[in-house]
This record gives sequence, C-alpha cells and structure tokens, in this order.
Amino acid sequence: MKVVFLDIVHPILEKRLSIAGFECVDATPFVKEECKKLVSDAAGIVVRSRFRLDAEFLSSAPNLKFIARSGAGMENIDTSFTDEYDISLFNAPEGNRNAVGEHALGMLLALFNKLHTADLEVRNGKWDRDGNRGVELDGKTVGLIGFGNNGSAFAKKLRGFDVEVLAYDKYKRDFGNEFVQEVELKDIFEKSDVLSFHIPQTDETLFMADEVFFDSFMKPIHLINLSRGKIVKTSALVDGLKSKRILGACLDVLEYEKTSFESFFKQDLPADFEYLLGSSDVILSPHVGGWTHESYFKLSDVLADKILENFKAS
Repeated sequence: MKVVFLDIVHPILEKRLSIAGFECVDATPFVKEECKKLVSDAAGIVVRSRFRLDAEFLSSAPNLKFIARSGAGMENIDTSFTDEYDISLFNAPEGNRNAVGEHALGMLLALFNKLHTADLEVRNGKWDRDGNRGVELDGKTVGLIGFGNNGSAFAKKLRGFDVEVLAYDKYKRDFGNEFVQEVELKDIFEKSDVLSFHIPQTDETLFMADEVFFDSFMKPIHLINLSRGKIVKTSALVDGLKSKRILGACLDVLEYEKTSFESFFKQDLPADFEYLLGSSDVILSPHVGGWTHESYFKLSDVLADKILENFKAS
C-alpha cells in the first residue's frame, strides 16, 4: 500500500508504516501539480497544511483509502468528497492537546502579568513597576467554548488555580466533573471573566465571535483563541478592545492566515491587524500553540496508531 507524504512530519510515522510494510513516498519537494501524479496510485496521503486537498486534487487519487492529517483541523480537506468516496480521515488532536493547554495558560498568565511589555521595557532601560502591575487569575471565572481534546486539556491545566471553569459544548453532554461545570452558552455570557475557544472551523463556527457575540457578555472579558483564526471576527475584536468590553486578547491564530503560514506577512494586512500589533493588551504567537518539540513526535505517533489499526500494507 503506497502512502504519499505531502508535508514534512516527524519521521516516526514513516518509520512505523515502513516497518509494517507500507511503501512511503516523499512528495515534499514537489509542487501541487507534480504531487497529483504521485498520488495517482496512492492508497494514503499524509498532510499538514501545505495546500488544500480539494475535489480536483483528490480526483487524481482514485485508489485513495485514507488521509492522515498531522494536526486537529480538517478545514483544508474537501470532506464532502471524502464522504462520497468513503475515504477515511485521521487527525491527531490527542497529539498536541497538552501543548495547546500549556500554551493557552502561558499566554494568559503573561498577559495578566504584563510580561510581554515589562520584558521589553526593562531591556530598554525602563523600570516601571506600577505600570506593569498585574492582575491575578485566582478568583476569576474561565469560560470554555468546546470541550474536546484541547478544551479539556486547558481545563486540566487550570486545576491548580482557584478559578471556576465553565464549559459549553453544543455536541457533548454529561462531561462535567469536580473541576469543570457543564453549562449553556448563556451562562458563558453571564459569568465569564476569561473566554477561551476550543472548537474547529466549520460553516457553523465561521466568525462566530462577531459584534453580537461580544455584546452578549455581561462584563468585560479577556479572550483566548488557539483554535482557528476565522472563528473570531477581527473587526469585532478590535471594537471590543477599543471600548474596553474586551480587556485583552491572547491570539495564537488570526483571521488573516493563509494555508501556508510562512507567507502570512507577504499579503496586504488591514488596519485592524495593525491595531493588534500596536496594542499592549494583546499577545500574539504564530499558530504555534500545538507545535512543541514533544507534540511534533506525538502527532505522528498517534497517526501511526490510527492508520495501523485500520489498514494493512497489503
């Protein structure tokens, strides 16, 4: 069974598949049109985020049985096509959930304690203690939207703090425990001091966090987004920051991201993004929340488990 690797992933995946008898082909040096030829007789594809696997591309692989995505989201894959042709989809949210949880907590604590501004000021010879006075996480209510792998991992990281954790998930029930209270969305709006998104990008969640959404909160909030950039409408976020309805934001993902994150700054970016860049109330990172040295291995190892559980080399 031939498996074509369109993206660079941890070598443990190729190693484990090769040992099991799969033929692994490295297509990472080739452009999309060349890759279409390489997948013409492939049974499997391994991808990260290099380019979109649309119907045209997938039609070039008539023998395709599975797609393995090193990551969680599937928005770059035409799932209508894969459903129609019974192509199995594997992702690996188990592989980077701990990384996402730690990154979310790190961003929040850094924002609350102004570590991003204080560090720069001290390096530039400015010693402003009062201007860099922080606020404490203890006593706050943290609202989570989405309680899958990443949401539950973040909730786990919050256990050591004296916080109330509320979680809303439209598609899950009876997940509450001594650390997390399962609630409805209206409770998130009413009680949250901190809001954190842990949901995939779908037609339903696209720009979910718009002006009406932010206006629904009963008190000012801090926002965390380590899910997908297009869940948050940036113009609405900026309006909220300017009006102080949003006190600060931790953003690992941005609305303006393209499929290839490396080309992000080559595009014309709007004034709203310039505002985020200049705001001391915002912490930014380059979509790296789930991308630790440890998760790099775990993502591929999880995919190997799933592929080998469902398919044999011949």
